[in-house]
Amino acid sequence: MARVKKSFRVFDGEGLPRSIELVGRDAWALGALIHAGPVGCTPITTPGPRWSGYVHKLRHRYGLNIVTIDEEHGGPYAGTHARYVLKTRVEFAEDPEEDRPDIRPDAEQRAAP
Repeated sequence: MARVKKSFRVFDGEGLPRSIELVGRDAWALGALIHAGPVGCTPITTPGPRWSGYVHKLRHRYGLNIVTIDEEHGGPYAGTHARYVLKTRVEFAEDPEEDRPDIRPDAEQRAAP
């Protein structure tokens, strides 16, 4: 199976945007961050196997400003989790609705068997 490739425009200065092309889960993670907007993503609301790894790569390899907010959660395995918020302006180079990730299913979708 071929890995998904996505192109993005990064606006990190006064000049022209720069283009980056991501593949696989890195492309998926950046797409999820863009769609989530200022609310951001958590591994709870947007499950993914290695959010910290995707964010590390997006920060260090592609120079994106992504803030980590530590949040507490309750339940039988109470603890903390990270919320990641994209601060750099990034846009899809193609149609963003084409494969919008299912970030927060509504209550009806969650309740469906």
